[in-house]
Amino acid sequence: MPLRLIFMGTPEFSAQTLRAILDAGHEVVAVYSQPPRPAGRRGLELTKSPVHQLAEAEGIEVRTPVSLKQETEHEAFRALGADAAIVVAYGLLLPKAILEGTRLGAFNGHASLLPRWRGAAPIQRSIMAGDERTGMMIMKMDEGLDTGPVAMTEEVPINGETTAGALHDELMNVGGRLMVKALAALEAGTLKLTPQEEDGATYARKIGKDETRVDWSLPAAQVDRHIRGLSPFPGAWCEMKVGEKVERVKLLRSILADGAGEPGEIIADGLVVACGQGAIKLIEVQRAGGKPMSADEFLRGAKLVKGDRFL
Repeated sequence: MPLRLIFMGTPEFSAQTLRAILDAGHEVVAVYSQPPRPAGRRGLELTKSPVHQLAEAEGIEVRTPVSLKQETEHEAFRALGADAAIVVAYGLLLPKAILEGTRLGAFNGHASLLPRWRGAAPIQRSIMAGDERTGMMIMKMDEGLDTGPVAMTEEVPINGETTAGALHDELMNVGGRLMVKALAALEAGTLKLTPQEEDGATYARKIGKDETRVDWSLPAAQVDRHIRGLSPFPGAWCEMKVGEKVERVKLLRSILADGAGEPGEIIADGLVVACGQGAIKLIEVQRAGGKPMSADEFLRGAKLVKGDRFL
């Protein structure tokens, strides 16, 4: 018999799991998502989240509270009479009353191999740290930050060309499939929960604006991971001098390259740039106000030559 579920999520990453749950035949009695936010070039239009839009298209009730702390919210949640709550990148902390507001509890889809990278930015942090693997985990939520017991895991490799955007999309697809598998076991009464180890626990704090600028004095491997880990959003960036003007440039894709020079110096054709140790070759960049472009396209417009420097 299909489960009666409450779904809680906001971005595209979450919407994929909601879609998979609906396709599997489960009943979603209500969806919780972040309230519509200003969007558009002028920020004047309120835009509903991807999860909100999908739920409305499927005729599912959508709730967008700014907080879940109030007793009235707890009562409204319990009144839905759900078997379980499914939480994927929702964006609000769940109080105990919500965690215990369904018959079987709340289950979270998290994009890391817990206990590594608990927190807000596990995809970016795994690449930036040089991890060789990550994955999706389904866990039963408790009052801690991503500390609950784990039900299911699927690993995904990270290679030297993986960007945060590509890894996001792969984990998004894995997450939907894995959640459906976990719900089938939950429905059958065979879902096994394993407590997390505390050894090796790390925190994936939200990416701050103050850490997006490229530091060319760092080793090439670290610069490369920094670029790939922030691509396409929020984007690692640096500055360059074009004529008398200093222009900001986003760096979207790179690979390691041979060579040495002053940090930030272009040391070979094709945008090979020296770092503190070694060098990287830029593959894709984006000028301020422009679209992503290849290094060759960029050079035709910027006319940088060997010896010029990124700042």
